[in-house]
Amino acid sequence: MLAGAAALPFLRIPGARAAAPGVLTFGLSSFPPSIQPWANSGTAAATMKLLMYRGLTSYADDGSLRGELAESWARDGDKAWVFKMRDAKFQNGEKVTSADVRWTIEQVADAKSTAFFRNEMQKVEAVETPDDRTVRIVTKVPVVTLPNMMASYHLPIIYRSSDRREPVGAGPFILKGQERGTSLDFEANPNFYKPGLPRLKGIRVVAYQDENLRVSALQSGDLDLIEYVPWQAMDAITANPALSLDAVDGAFMFLVFNGAKAPFNDPRARKGVAHAIRREDVVKAAFFGRGSGLFQLPIAESSAYYNPEYKNAWKYDPDLAKKLLTESGALNSPVTMLSTAQYGMHKDTAEVVQSQLAAIGMKVQLNLPDWATRVAIGNRGQYDFAMMGTAADSNDPDGIANFIDGSLSPSYVRSYGLKTERITELLAAGRAEFDEAKRRAIYKEMEGIAIEEAPIVGLTWRSQGYAMKKGVTGFKNLPGALTFYSGLTFETTSLA
Repeated sequence: MLAGAAALPFLRIPGARAAAPGVLTFGLSSFPPSIQPWANSGTAAATMKLLMYRGLTSYADDGSLRGELAESWARDGDKAWVFKMRDAKFQNGEKVTSADVRWTIEQVADAKSTAFFRNEMQKVEAVETPDDRTVRIVTKVPVVTLPNMMASYHLPIIYRSSDRREPVGAGPFILKGQERGTSLDFEANPNFYKPGLPRLKGIRVVAYQDENLRVSALQSGDLDLIEYVPWQAMDAITANPALSLDAVDGAFMFLVFNGAKAPFNDPRARKGVAHAIRREDVVKAAFFGRGSGLFQLPIAESSAYYNPEYKNAWKYDPDLAKKLLTESGALNSPVTMLSTAQYGMHKDTAEVVQSQLAAIGMKVQLNLPDWATRVAIGNRGQYDFAMMGTAADSNDPDGIANFIDGSLSPSYVRSYGLKTERITELLAAGRAEFDEAKRRAIYKEMEGIAIEEAPIVGLTWRSQGYAMKKGVTGFKNLPGALTFYSGLTFETTSLA
């Protein structure tokens, strides 16, 4: 498969062209359905947002939380955080002020907002701005993880007088043009607030939906750096002296369900599916062995919140799976699984799940649209169950809340119409608890309930890789769950 692609170096994607000196060419896996700052439309879009926007906080190369538009932050009692702003400008040259932070939170929290963090920001009681460089965020309940939330690429600070169609951020690069469906062109932001950065003059982003063509374009010199390195190509890239591979484990594959209708409004049906999957087959078929089975919630073994007693909770047990699916009526109900043909890992994983459910008598039809359509269908809940793959929002256990909290507004990343009252309560309790031991106990109870209720079903951890020419320096794949925040390091990237 890869060999065939590699044998066709003359193939070109429309819009691909030689970049000017100091301009890096980046192979994106999908043209973003949207790059609106507060929407979640996938990881390709998130990387583009990391070029254009910045939040109050972000992440350092080692994964630690760092100041961004805020230079420091501190608790002020149990229900307030005070952020001290740095001297920074937006891309239009206007100063970043506390008023912009307040305006951003108000827009995200608005009742008509479709922002990914709307529910979380609706828990903000007030945003106080005693001066231009001080923001005091008062919450209705204690929120331990507010500084982490403010690092999300779905929660950047936007200039308060922006045209809604052209939001102005404070990121290191400015979008100067795009060819819809094909490419985007960025120039260095002359007003970026970090001295000497960005190091590149610009970035030309070209969408290569075919993963093998994306690798071929890197090998032939059309691209300097690519994301989503296909797993079957990792060995060849590692062996190529002109290229380097930067891969980390942290992303994962999982299933979400339509909890608004039968059969998956019944937890027995969801748990039945969990026990029907032989996960080592998924790792081999979709990831060429570069991964491992995920039999519980996606909390890394290295985390202080990992619960080893649950490590085999959703183990392969076809007899139990058949029993649960029969009791719930799911075995006699043909269902449709939503995935996408645009990412091989999604399609391959879906086909393995389809095959293994067929082995115990469950009929599953696959729906494999392009990525943008898959996102839209997922947001509308037009599926029975669906394949998902991503990474947590942070390395804190609260980083998986967006996948399992049924009280949040509809999103393709979590089950549709599935209420999880006790899980929601425990997530809120963990978010409000500053004592580490008590937090661990809360998340342990929450995971036990999630194992039984199965608001998601974990399938595999997977290796997630970027590949680049040896002349590319300063770009780093961030550790663990933060792999999709690696676009932050474009500000320090240079090209020899």
